[in-house]
Amino acid sequence: MTNGTMTKITTAAPPRPAPRPAVRLPLGLLGELDRPGDMFRNLGPNWYASIMGTGIVATAAATLPVHVPGLRTAATVVWALAAALLVALTAAWTVHWVRYRPQAKAHADNPVMAHFWGAPAMALLTVGAGTLTLGRDWIGLPAALGVDTVLWSAGTLLGLVTAVWIPYRAMTSHSVAPDAAFGGWLMPVVPPMVSASTGALLVPFATAGQLRLTLLLACYAMFGISLFASVVIITQIWARLVHYKTGPAAMVPTLWIVLGPLGQSVTAANLLGGVAHTALPRPYSTGAQVFGLLYGVPTWGFAMMWLVLAAAVTARTARRHLPFSLTWWSFTFPVGTCVTGTSELALHTGSAFLRWAAVALYALLVIAWLTVALRTAHASARGRLFLPPAPAPAV
Repeated sequence: MTNGTMTKITTAAPPRPAPRPAVRLPLGLLGELDRPGDMFRNLGPNWYASIMGTGIVATAAATLPVHVPGLRTAATVVWALAAALLVALTAAWTVHWVRYRPQAKAHADNPVMAHFWGAPAMALLTVGAGTLTLGRDWIGLPAALGVDTVLWSAGTLLGLVTAVWIPYRAMTSHSVAPDAAFGGWLMPVVPPMVSASTGALLVPFATAGQLRLTLLLACYAMFGISLFASVVIITQIWARLVHYKTGPAAMVPTLWIVLGPLGQSVTAANLLGGVAHTALPRPYSTGAQVFGLLYGVPTWGFAMMWLVLAAAVTARTARRHLPFSLTWWSFTFPVGTCVTGTSELALHTGSAFLRWAAVALYALLVIAWLTVALRTAHASARGRLFLPPAPAPAV
């Protein structure tokens, strides 16, 4: 106040900080995201299915009972791609966990996404097996054995956790409707079966005696964990299909996941039977070989029936509309396990029919992998696959 006159005093607002320059990307790249960094926000464990599907293309090629010139070299390149994807995705997942921890934890609370926590374990196991069977050509046997041992140990531990943890969450905290069963329910319980089949590759390298015997018996125990859990879940999936039909189109590809435990169990039974003699005395080692055949052929038959059913349902859905999503990777790894299982049966029986069945299934696998990989690359480049998932239905 001056000379009885009120003087208005104003304070200038502080200057606004200069806006950050926008990150300019090539035209169309991640164009569906508000910010490029958002690609890390919604990464889910289901992304590891792409590593499973890529890795099985390599390992299945190594088991084929026919010789194709150049196939092993091509398969080794695919194994290297799967290994690079594993490193890159794990690095991206680490960023996701550090920056967006609430979203990362929410995956376990989502009654659909939670089941895909089995994918990281199987990705580790698949790349590890490819390292021992194919990567040894490039890095040598000692290094390949060391890498596979580490990846198999980590994948097995993680797989045993998911085999208990995710079903426990479904039984105690998830809201599950009568028509909720879908192929993804198998994802957390299949890893022990993958550990059983890939562990068979390590049995001959284990120290003879108690260590080798323990490894072999552990593989058979994990075979049982996955087999009986899978039978229970497959029964529920069949019942849901009969009573509630196929459900949303986006979930139809997950029907192919049923082939995973079937084909992988045939593979495991025959691989374990083939190395049982290194740890078990007769007649048990001979019985293990016989079990591989007597279990494998009937299970293979059911797997082929399911393959036809799944293909028919998928074709029916595709005629209407089958939207692309990461569930399309269900067309790859499960078919790959049928290739390895068929190849093992062909090797143990000498059947020409099974030998060419393995080749036909591998051709189907390669076509599926190329299709899904190209679609994934295109959708990822646009940023579509990094968008927030739709709200989980009440299942």
